[in-house]
Amino acid sequence: MNETPRVAALVSELAPCASLADVGCDHGYCTLAALERGLCARAVVTDISARSLQKAERLLAPYIAQGRVQSVCCDGLAGVPADTEQVLIAGMGGEEIVTILTRGFLPPRLVLQPMKNAPKVRRFLAEAGYRLEHDYTLFVGRKYYDIVRAARGENRGYSPLDLRFGYDNLKSPSPAFARWLEGEREACRARMAQAKSSPALEERLAMLSEACDETLRNLR
Repeated sequence: MNETPRVAALVSELAPCASLADVGCDHGYCTLAALERGLCARAVVTDISARSLQKAERLLAPYIAQGRVQSVCCDGLAGVPADTEQVLIAGMGGEEIVTILTRGFLPPRLVLQPMKNAPKVRRFLAEAGYRLEHDYTLFVGRKYYDIVRAARGENRGYSPLDLRFGYDNLKSPSPAFARWLEGEREACRARMAQAKSSPALEERLAMLSEACDETLRNLR
């Protein structure tokens, strides 16, 4: 299987475990890669859409036949055993991810990739007793993906900026993230120049400037 950079990055965040759940698995590529790398003994793949789940079932057919993969059509974690060690949720909105975890259960380990509202995911995890072990943004061409690996345990202490932009993005920033952040600041300045300034825009510019300063200090 030819892994995309996104799939490779997600799988690289998975810890070896006995049981993995891939929620909203789509094609099942992450689960296949995890199995091929020996990262899990067994897995559950779920999707709310039976048609989407069929794609993963075809891809994972040999493992399903071996009894190592269970396919469940369900909403969120509804069909996932509560003793599952590690849960992957990728490609959903941040609010949807928080809703799934709130309605379901909180596993020992999580790998999450919210498509938007990543700060809400970070805040939820920190308040729920998780340590955000790796929290960064993957840049692939013009696209970017926020990726959070979390485990139960004492957190590292997160400032409002950490929760907004990602702890590792600020503490050990990549050149790509630094460029993205500077671009966001310039775009904010342009909006303020084109229209009458507002408290919201001024607050955003101040936040972006503070983040840029921290990133510049920590850039390798």
